[in-house]
Amino acid sequence: MDELVERLSVEGQTVVVGGPSPSAAELQRRISEMGYVFVKFPTTRGGTDLGVRVDETATDLGDVDFANGTGSVHIEGTLTLNTVKVRCVADIDLPSLSGTGHLVVLEEAGAR
Repeated sequence: MDELVERLSVEGQTVVVGGPSPSAAELQRRISEMGYVFVKFPTTRGGTDLGVRVDETATDLGDVDFANGTGSVHIEGTLTLNTVKVRCVADIDLPSLSGTGHLVVLEEAGAR
């Protein structure tokens, strides 16, 4: 398995909202309008900023108030990292734009 994917597959990793302008408003826009968010794993060398296609059925916004910047959001979505198909699972606290997350390997390169 790819070394980076393996490292990011350990549960409980620190994650933050990534992308060019991380904010609660931008996170809301990306989830609701674009269906694509950035989740950053800052503890890797230089940080690893991943673009994640949001899975609307697995993402939970029930506890979040974007207008007041409170609550937490559970985000799940898929991407390919270093030729490995993975699911990103992250719980983000809106006031701090940080939380915990990990990757789940869906399909390794060459697997059928």
